[in-house]
Amino acid sequence: MPEQPDHTHMTRFRIPRVMWAAYGRVAARLETDRTALLLDHVRADIREHGNEQDLADLDQAEQELTERRARKGGRPRGTGI
Repeated sequence: MPEQPDHTHMTRFRIPRVMWAAYGRVAARLETDRTALLLDHVRADIREHGNEQDLADLDQAEQELTERRARKGGRPRGTGI
């Protein structure tokens, strides 16, 4: 199934549960969440190590996130069926 261009990609990765829990507590103390921290880390790596294509893709992704946040709450949540 092709990815929808207007949806952020959900990915899975393996991490020890205890580490994930600790990361959640750290995020809470920083008054944020793990997703925001991970996105900041990914952005920083792309800016530091990315080539022109990577930086252009980052700009495109930032636009997608901006548009998605503008819609948030405006569309009903999917039923998952």
